[in-house]
Amino acid sequence: MAGGVSLPPLVAAVCEAGGLGMLPAGYRTPEQVAGDVVDVRDLTARPFGINLFVPHRVDRAAHEAAVTAYRDALLPRAAALGVDPGTPSWGSTDHWADKVALVETFAPAVVSCTFGVPGADAVARWRAAGCEVHVTVTSGAEALAAHAAGADVLVLQGHEAGGHRGSHDPLADPEVVDHLGLLEVVRSGAAGELPLVAAGGVTTSGDVRRALEAGAVAVQVGTALLMADEAGTTSTYRRALRDPSLTERVTTRAFTGRVAGAVRNAFVDEMGPLAPSAFPVVGQVSSPVRRAAAEAGDVQGVHVWAGSGWRAIQERPAAEIVRELTG
Repeated sequence: MAGGVSLPPLVAAVCEAGGLGMLPAGYRTPEQVAGDVVDVRDLTARPFGINLFVPHRVDRAAHEAAVTAYRDALLPRAAALGVDPGTPSWGSTDHWADKVALVETFAPAVVSCTFGVPGADAVARWRAAGCEVHVTVTSGAEALAAHAAGADVLVLQGHEAGGHRGSHDPLADPEVVDHLGLLEVVRSGAAGELPLVAAGGVTTSGDVRRALEAGAVAVQVGTALLMADEAGTTSTYRRALRDPSLTERVTTRAFTGRVAGAVRNAFVDEMGPLAPSAFPVVGQVSSPVRRAAAEAGDVQGVHVWAGSGWRAIQERPAAEIVRELTG
């Protein structure tokens, strides 16, 4: 979970409990990720993984007017919080080349990729370093592409997932299929020969059991750990997950320009209809405003990423959560 939730203490706690903690590299500089790796290794000797965002070029000519309109619409909310919206960086690659090299250098047990398929050179370098390569997919077609690119494991993300959908085309709306349905689709094709990990709305031991019975070799969870003691989830985010006035989960581009699963609030209603499919620049524009809302305790102005089972999660140590999921 990028964005400050999966910090080294949570990653290490999951590893110590018998899971494979994943360290997010998205939105982090290479120097920050390197520091995070050192911190994780100071906390645990167990294997862990690093997750990377595969970058996509944003067509400035096609999206600049819509991004400007989005920014203008955000100005009243920003002014009320005493901040300015961010400035888009149209050429951003999230330091992809440097992060490919960083993974090669640190050689975690697993490197996982979201938002697309890594190039052949990156896959070869990571494998030579001893890393297992996982790729997130949201459809049968994406599974075949990841298989052809040399992925070792596929992470099948259903529409129940919280946070960004891992679809490979940032302009398209992801398929509406749950992780059990996606398991069935992928297992019936050539990519089904790979180990498959189920993801999306997995928050109970029953969810885990059903995924394994359907052919998954493991599950990937995020929402289940949002309230963990070790998670970096802000106090405002935690309150929003428990707020009785926030009752509906939706998929929206409101916060970053990419489709994501979130609890519906005023920001979703106001900005969702205006958000163009221009990730990550929409997120760059909204980030200072969302951060200020979190600092102000405004549950209506923050992203509340959450999967379909968010109401079942509890605030307790990560080890207890992992044990309950696997028990």
